[in-house]
Amino acid sequence: MPPRHQLLLLNGPNLNLLGVREPERYGTTTLQEIEDMAGKAAAEHGIAIQAVQSNHEGVLIDTLHAARTTCAGVIINPGGLTHTSVSLRDAVAAVALPTVEVHITNIHRKEPFRHHSYISGVADAVIAGAGPIGYVLAVTYLAHALG
Repeated sequence: MPPRHQLLLLNGPNLNLLGVREPERYGTTTLQEIEDMAGKAAAEHGIAIQAVQSNHEGVLIDTLHAARTTCAGVIINPGGLTHTSVSLRDAVAAVALPTVEVHITNIHRKEPFRHHSYISGVADAVIAGAGPIGYVLAVTYLAHALG
């Protein structure tokens, strides 16, 4: 598909354990179910989703770099790298694609060290605390932003 018809859905460390990891905090929805929800929402706008999850910062950065020529926008949940990775932040800035940062929980209601996001400063929008539906909201936002 041409780049204007594809979004990168990028999930960071530990998000592969959604559905079993701390269900009282993150719920029981699995990452596959989230990817399916986002894919369905994207398809309604004539857009495809390229979903990638990695527990390795370098893989996330390499995936972002590759998306420069294959995707029209990025939805990213950096997981714990949100609060620690300047390199991931720089990659988001470098690819210069419309980007939505998503967090299942409201990071501002968690431990103080999680209140700061390196990604937010280079994202076009931030969705935090909306649960898995936040990914669908991100797809909708990008579909409208991209026309």
